[in-house]
Amino acid sequence: MINVMVHVLPFYTKDNLNLIGWSSVRIASKRRDPISGNVLRKADSTFGGRVPTVTMAQWGLMSKLLRSIPTESIDELYPPNTFPIYVRCLLADWIETQPWEDFELEKVDQQLQAQTLLNQIIMYLRSKAEQETNVVEKIRLMRTSSNMEMYRQQSLNFGVMVRDMLRKERHLINNSPQQVEILSTMPPSPSQEPAPEAPKTSDVDRLVYQVLYVQDCRQSIHQQQEDLNWDKQNLETIGPSIQNGMDPQNTELQKLQNKIQKQEHNLKSLRTNRLGQLKNAVESLGHCQARLISQLKAWSWEQHKATIGHPFNDNLGPLQTWCEQLLGLNGKLRQEWMLAGNPIPELQDMLVTLQQELIKSSLLVDKQPPQVIKTQSKFSTVVRYLLGEKMAPGKPVVLKAQIITEAQARHLKQLGALTSDNVGELINNTAILEHHPTSKSTCATFRNMSVKKIKRADRKGTESVTEEKFAILFSTDINITGCDTPYRIQIISVPVVVIVHGSQEINAMATVIWDCAFSEPDRIPFVVPDGVPWKLMCMTLNSKFMSEVQTQHCLNQYNLHFLAQKIFDQPDISGEFGKMMVSWAQFNKEMLPSRQFTFWQWFEGAMELTKRHLKAYWSEGVIFGFIGKQHLHLILKDRPNGTFLLRFSDSEIGGITIAYVAASENGGQKIQNIQPFSKRDLEIRCLGNRIIDIESLAFLYPDYPKHGIFEKYYTDDPLPSREGGYIGVRLQTKVDAEVAPASSNLPCNTPRSEMPDMSPRRLVQPLTSPLQPFPGNSFGADSSGGAAGFNFIDPIGIYPPEMPPPTNMDVDYDFIEKLIQE
Repeated sequence: MINVMVHVLPFYTKDNLNLIGWSSVRIASKRRDPISGNVLRKADSTFGGRVPTVTMAQWGLMSKLLRSIPTESIDELYPPNTFPIYVRCLLADWIETQPWEDFELEKVDQQLQAQTLLNQIIMYLRSKAEQETNVVEKIRLMRTSSNMEMYRQQSLNFGVMVRDMLRKERHLINNSPQQVEILSTMPPSPSQEPAPEAPKTSDVDRLVYQVLYVQDCRQSIHQQQEDLNWDKQNLETIGPSIQNGMDPQNTELQKLQNKIQKQEHNLKSLRTNRLGQLKNAVESLGHCQARLISQLKAWSWEQHKATIGHPFNDNLGPLQTWCEQLLGLNGKLRQEWMLAGNPIPELQDMLVTLQQELIKSSLLVDKQPPQVIKTQSKFSTVVRYLLGEKMAPGKPVVLKAQIITEAQARHLKQLGALTSDNVGELINNTAILEHHPTSKSTCATFRNMSVKKIKRADRKGTESVTEEKFAILFSTDINITGCDTPYRIQIISVPVVVIVHGSQEINAMATVIWDCAFSEPDRIPFVVPDGVPWKLMCMTLNSKFMSEVQTQHCLNQYNLHFLAQKIFDQPDISGEFGKMMVSWAQFNKEMLPSRQFTFWQWFEGAMELTKRHLKAYWSEGVIFGFIGKQHLHLILKDRPNGTFLLRFSDSEIGGITIAYVAASENGGQKIQNIQPFSKRDLEIRCLGNRIIDIESLAFLYPDYPKHGIFEKYYTDDPLPSREGGYIGVRLQTKVDAEVAPASSNLPCNTPRSEMPDMSPRRLVQPLTSPLQPFPGNSFGADSSGGAAGFNFIDPIGIYPPEMPPPTNMDVDYDFIEKLIQE
């Protein structure tokens, strides 16, 4: 906020400002009225005009002078019983922007305007008192507002009193010997010490003031109408006396007639003003409700984005309070409309429309169902109604859930109706809206819902079942207290993908991620773009990785660069990807070159491995993560033997490998890549233990001794002796780059010592030839991905070889399930 700090004069010009110096001038900008909430008027750009029409920091200057003014003079300037100094401070900005200079005791037509300003101050003080927790302050505010009540019938006198107060302030400022000193001590920048602000109020608070003002106008009209009726009765009594000659000059009659005429004029003005204020209040209600509904949509949108790790505040308490307040204010305005002398039908229609919209918009999915749902599996979801405390008592409200297709969701949003096609069957799909006094929430909890069966739509082209999106529709009829007819309320969940087999889950999650990350707010269900900029994809991958692993360590620029190389199939390390577009096919439809999996399947595997077994390592920056072969050779080429780093496997899903610098046969150096460790490997022996085991590893890149880094992860202890007298064993990782080749012709009686070593994951293939030089540098890499074999000292026996990795073939489990059922 920027404020004006100037030498205040009744009229001021550019010359006046030049006398004080521009360093002490700060132009007012967008300060808000604490009562109306409107932006206060800015200083005129031509530096002309009257002071009261310009937003001046008059109170800021005056507060400096108060230290040198006697207490008696302060009490005289700010009467403690009618307009105490703390009210002047509380409403400083607002007071200085009102037209007090227009008030004169002779201008009777200004009575209504003065009364409006007085009412606003009284209502503000009362509202402030209701919110005040300090008892002393509460009593002081209430006492001041009560004292101001005496000006109700003399509001013009009140306006003149405030006008004179402001004039005296300006006189004191202009004639104070401390004026120059005060101005010179003011801070040159608003960022150092901003001028005092009046308290800010919300839209709802301002709307409350408007409704209170309309009610106050009605009470004033009622009171003045009673006074008018009484005076008319007196006129009828005085009339016969005048005719009998008791008042030959008709002075009393003339006074009474003038008074009645004035009262009738005031009543007409009050009624016109009340009707105008009623219209303004209804319009403000519409604006406030539009903001509320926008906030409800924003809450639902942030909830949807939370799937990919975006921050999300799930607290619905403030929004529920907002809904309840607006419904209550709507009811009060409808009462005021009915009590109006000449009701306007348009206002009633607008109030009814706003009420219907609010009642229907207050149903939200508090806890969304899982976005990948397997048939015959239980899941839960919670639906909350923000106007639960306003529901009519009696018959319980039962919420029903049904599954709908993307086409049905689109039809529902565009036309407000649902086609009758039944696309699936839900079990345990009803729940009662129950009020919970502790949390002050009204919720329907579906604890054991399940998709029994699902009907697929006809697929287009190469579309798979894991790309088909559904949603769950929740609906019911509800009665609200004070409303004559029930309302149909409904809400749909975020998109869900229904699968029939666990192997479909990863591909289904890719559909969910793409939908959550790249859909637009308030879209047509469930439209998503076919391609997105790589920059957006970067943010999505990083956000999802951090939220899934539950870490604060993000993907760095090197990781993201390699991911771009991977998805675009551009191994050039110097490639520029910022402006390139990523398609859905590149994300999770097309196989990566020379691989049997997609980009998302590979990325998800690394993310899942980190989540399950490497969270601590990743969070502390021990794992380099995603890095390409070219970059790997560049950063390790000048490092001593034994320098290593940890990276995710480029050729396998869910594997982490160790790349290290080793001595070559010709006395040079080469880079070895140890066979990747899978989730199963790390369950048998953790990564820290394996690194401690491997003697060839000495320094974590760039130059950290491995024992200093990994010693805290070492958890291996000798196994206790087992029953039967067996001796406990310890597993140990051993790297051997020159294991003898395995042979299938070994005789069955071959001694164990002569049998080839075999890893617990697959047979270790030996290196049959020296490593070939890597293009562009002096280091070697094996043609099969650069993996050196590793084995275990295994006293128990030989592990069976693991099955080859699965392909990305999209098995039609729906068809298989149908055949089984038949």
